[in-house]
Amino acid sequence: MTTQVDRPRPVRPSVPVSDRVFRGTVRAAGIAVLVIMGAIGLFLAYQAVPTLRQFGWGFFTEPSFIPNQEKLGIAAVGLFTLQVAGVAIVLAFPLALATALYISEYAPARLRRTLIAILDLMAAIPSVVYGLFGFVFLTPHMIYLSRWLSKYLGFLPFFDVRTDVNAASWEQSLYTSSPFIAGVVVAMMVLPFAASIMREVFSQAPLGEREGALALGSTRWGVIRSVVLPFGKGGVIGGTMLALGRALGETIAVVMILAPVFDIRLRILENGGVTISSLIALRFGEATQSQLSSLMAAGLVLFLFTLVVNTVASTIVARTRSGSATEI
Repeated sequence: MTTQVDRPRPVRPSVPVSDRVFRGTVRAAGIAVLVIMGAIGLFLAYQAVPTLRQFGWGFFTEPSFIPNQEKLGIAAVGLFTLQVAGVAIVLAFPLALATALYISEYAPARLRRTLIAILDLMAAIPSVVYGLFGFVFLTPHMIYLSRWLSKYLGFLPFFDVRTDVNAASWEQSLYTSSPFIAGVVVAMMVLPFAASIMREVFSQAPLGEREGALALGSTRWGVIRSVVLPFGKGGVIGGTMLALGRALGETIAVVMILAPVFDIRLRILENGGVTISSLIALRFGEATQSQLSSLMAAGLVLFLFTLVVNTVASTIVARTRSGSATEI
């Protein structure tokens, strides 16, 4: 009598066709993004070769950008770019953080939906509208704040102005079209992006840990400080870095406010300045072939700025708890 031995049936793992199509589509999209980014970088680098070959490192140390006199450099332009972006982030970060915490932790449900819609609407407003608002409305009022800062905080290099701040008749035109005013306008533009990302991450803080902190007698602020903020650290950093990348590349609003001046200085309250993006927008239409190469070199520097900022932000976010949760 023969006995039959049960043998395991061989399992041939096979991925459904729909999963294979989806996986291939997603992989192709990811590769396409990398290819596009690499193509942009290579194009800018190739176009910048004539300028870099002619001026060498002097292109990065020369403050003037005068094509007719063969003086081409982005030292002053790069400094003004960092100044405008720095002012924007210093102003936008606390407002974005406070807005995100209020919407996610304090606002009633009905008001929360309204505030989220307002944030999305602010992000959708065109840059030229912000520029017009800053030029027509903010500038006449901001010059008084600029004078106050220079009068009482003028001992700091950033707030120093080359004028007598205690004079009975003060030069109002000296405070207009400054990197400070441009930074305030850019801060208004980047605030909704940072606040939206922070709010989204704060809303994903673990409910169990929230309830546990409340059960132990913690206040609402205690829950925010011990649970929400530590969990949302990645969102705070990511939103801030995204806002910084947007601020570095903002063009139209800066063009409408800043008066082009090529000068290396730390005084952000004084009239004049130019960023890399605004320089390209102002000079691109009338540029010759050699001047176009210099503008491409400036664009390459801006590209590297934003690439470094986003790379650092991605690295920091990936190492945080909220960043890991988002990756999963």
